[in-house]
Formats: sequence, structure tokens, C-alpha cells
Amino acid sequence: MNNSLLTNFILLMMFLSIKISAQISPGELTSFHANLEGLSNCTKCHELGKQVLNSKCLDCHSEIKILISNNNGYHSSPEVKSKDCWSCHSEHHGRNFRIINFSKDNFNHSKTGFALTGSHQKAKCEDCHQSKFISDAKIKKRKNTFLGLNKECISCHEDYHKGSLGRNCDGCHNTEKFNQVRNFDHDKTSFKLTGEHLNVDCSKCHPVEIKNGTRQTRFKGLSFSNCSPCHNDVHKGSLGKDCKSCHITKSFKIINQNTFDHSKTRFPLIGKHNSVKCNDCHKGSVSNKPLFSKCIDCHQDFHKGDFVKDNFVTDCRHCHNESGFSPSLFTIDQHNKSKFLLDGAHLAIPCISCHKKENQWKFRFASFDCQSCHQNVHGNELTEKFFPGNNCQSCHSSSSWRTISFDHSGTEFELLGKHKSVECRSCHYKTETDNRRKFKFVSLKSDCIECHKDIHFSQFDDNGKTDCRKCHSFENWKPGKFDHNKTRFSLEGAHSKLDCSKCHPSELKNGNTFIKYKLDDFKCAACHSQRL
Repeated sequence: MNNSLLTNFILLMMFLSIKISAQISPGELTSFHANLEGLSNCTKCHELGKQVLNSKCLDCHSEIKILISNNNGYHSSPEVKSKDCWSCHSEHHGRNFRIINFSKDNFNHSKTGFALTGSHQKAKCEDCHQSKFISDAKIKKRKNTFLGLNKECISCHEDYHKGSLGRNCDGCHNTEKFNQVRNFDHDKTSFKLTGEHLNVDCSKCHPVEIKNGTRQTRFKGLSFSNCSPCHNDVHKGSLGKDCKSCHITKSFKIINQNTFDHSKTRFPLIGKHNSVKCNDCHKGSVSNKPLFSKCIDCHQDFHKGDFVKDNFVTDCRHCHNESGFSPSLFTIDQHNKSKFLLDGAHLAIPCISCHKKENQWKFRFASFDCQSCHQNVHGNELTEKFFPGNNCQSCHSSSSWRTISFDHSGTEFELLGKHKSVECRSCHYKTETDNRRKFKFVSLKSDCIECHKDIHFSQFDDNGKTDCRKCHSFENWKPGKFDHNKTRFSLEGAHSKLDCSKCHPSELKNGNTFIKYKLDDFKCAACHSQRL
């Protein structure tokens, strides 16, 4: 075959090939699939006599296949997964055909399995879909790809915690603002927040540290078995390390009295002290240690200096204990060592009768005379001679007020005869004109008629005074001392045998009946009738 004939044959074959190819291929492939053009490459996408199968597409696009098998990404959404690949990505429309065709403004990102919320809604697509955030080296080389990203926050954001808290950022943070840890539940940690801990800023417990040249907040590795890592031990270890045995998180100043053992301190709580609130003694800061060696360190001097001796206040425990302020523990033996001996009826007198005057307790007295407690019922009726220093004991005893030990012979009226058995009040307790009764001593005269009725109605008055003792003695009322022969009419003869009433008749005068002893006439005719 000559050269001319060979040339024509080649041209004919080329022409026929072009005509056959044009009849088989519906059009040019896009620039992405241009390397697959040619009859020998058709079966890479098409099954003979069939349409394009998804399996063929996924054999090449393995990154999509992996996403679908892991049920991740846009192609795994129910609306897309059931479709054929060519329904969205058709070919043979020319080199410049947009085989990937979607609107970024109208794209529903939720179909990718990563819904845009919070601040992510404000981000531009290219803010996230950058090659620097793609870990797969093959996909990283692609331009304008939306593949290769994963859902982990640290794939786009720097891990501020440097892996110390794991990779699940949304366990604490949300997409609104990174600094707000609204999703974090501290109760799910080993240290639940209660009381005032709920109001503490996180940075107070979680310090910022410089690690590998970067600042980061420490969250793990903190010690919280006791309070001392965060709080200063104001007790300097004297009460142990378990602060919870005394304090609660509601307030450091509130002490859990049910668990705190005060006996571990130098002041064990006894009696009434067990019911006292802690703040009543521990005032101000809990670091202020109250004095406790003396009762007055906490308690006001109730007795207002009554027991100050040599500028020293006698401690309350000498008379009281923690069981209660009353009754006092001060004994009678102790009282008898004081300047006032308790004896007789004073032993039965309650303390309040002498020591509480006008609603105020008093224990130091300037005077111990009876009138400090007892009213002077005698007033001015007693002179200093019989009432020295206002001391009632010159007459009375503490055993009984009615027991009198007065020696009447020291007065101007000695008690003789029947007067010895007469009660004092019979003579010295008089009724006044206003029906009030009062004792009379100085103002009481020694005349008989002060106590006794003058049954003779002044017949024997001598200068306005009747001296009954001229006739009567103190043994009885009989006129044993009367001597008729010393009168102006001596009894002689038959007169000495007469009954007194024969000469001294009863007489009624001014409504009073009495025997008349003072006769007006001593002539015989006054008694004897004349016989004619």
C-alpha cells in the first residue's frame, strides 16, 4: 500500500471514531471528571446497559462513603441518603458545568448533622471551612471543599484546657459564648457546690496557671478532701483538719452544733452553755478567740461591783454553776463566815427577802442593824439606852420576834407580882384615838391608871394622881396594904368588926356606880340614927 492510500485510511478511521464516540457519549464531562472521558473509561461510572450506580460513585469518592457508613455528614441525612448521586450531580453537560450546585445562603446546615446555633449562626461558611481545619491530607489539598471537618470543637477552636478536660467541650460550654459555662453541672463532679460555694466565682477555686508558656485555668488535680487548700485555718490545726465537723457551707460563721465537739477545746460546754448560740460568745470574726477564764469575760457583772475586793471581781463560779444562775450555791456555812451570822429564824428566810430591794440585788451593806431589813415598829418610843445603835437584839432574838429578853428592872417600873406574867403588849400596845394601834414605851406613864381602870373614880387622887400602891400590892387586887387606922377615922371597938359596905355604900354618879370611900362626914349621926 502506498503512502497516499495509508494516509486516507487513517483519516477515515479517525472520522469514524469521532462519529461513533459522538453517538455513544451524551456530552463532555466536567473538569472534575475530565480524566474519565473515553470509551474505555465509561464502565468506571456506568454498568453496561445500566445507569450510573451510587456504588460506582462511592468507590471513587471514598470520603463520602466513609461519612455515609458512619452516618455522618450531609449525605447521611434521610433526604439525601435515599437519592441517586446523579440526581444532584449529573454529568456530560460540559467542562464548566457546576456539578456541585447549592446556595450557601439557603443551605440547611442541620442536614449535615451539625446544626448551627448561637454564635455559629453568625459565622461565614469560609470562617469554618478552611483547609487549616481539615485533618485529612488528601482532602486538605482540595480547593473550595466543604468536606474534611468534624464536629469536635477543638477541630476549629483552640483547646484552652490543653486536653485536661477531654474533648467534649459542650459538656460545659454552649455556642452562645465560650466564657459562659451554662451546661456545666458541678454536682456531677466529686465536689458538689452547696451553700455559699454556689456564689463563688470559678476563678476563686480554679486558678490560672502558666503552663508551657500559655495561660490556662486549672480544673483537674485540685485537692478538696478538706477545706484548707482554699481556706485559711484560723484554728492553726488545733481542731483538726475536718472543717465540716464544725462548719457548714451556708456560712462559715454558722457552726453545726450537732456535730461540733466543744469538749475538744479548752472550754467544754456544760449545763446551760449547751443551749447557747455560738455567735453569742464568738462575736465578730470567728478568728477572734473569746476570753473564758472568768465568767465576766462573757457575762455582765450582774451584781454591779458588789463582790469587788481589792479591785478584783470575785468570779461567779463561787456561788453559781452552769446548771443555772438560780439557785445560788452559796452555803449557810459560807454566809456565817461573813459579817452577818445566820441563826434562828434567819435560817428560814429566802435570800431574796434581804438581798433584793426595789427589784435590785444587793449584797454589800453599809450597816447590819435590824432596820436594814425590818421596820422599826417602835418609832421614837425607845431611847438610846434601850435601843443602842438601833440594835433590836437588846430585846429580841433572831429565833422569834416574840421572844423578848428585856430586863424591865432597868426601867423606872420594875415588874413585880402579877405584872411578871403579863404580856408586854398588854401594857405597851395601845389603841390610839384613830383606832390605830402602836407600841408605847417612852410615852407610857407608870401610873396604874395607864393600864388599869380607876374603879374609885378619882376618890384617891393626890394632886391629880392616884397611887394604887398605897392600898394594893402587885400580887392581887385585894387592898392588903390599906390600914384604916391611918385614915381620919380609926376603927375601934365594934367598928373594927363591921363589914366595909356598912359604912361605904355604892353610889351612882354621872352614870357610874362605885363604892364611896371618901366620906364627907364622920359624925356618928351620919351612920347611926338618933333614938328618942
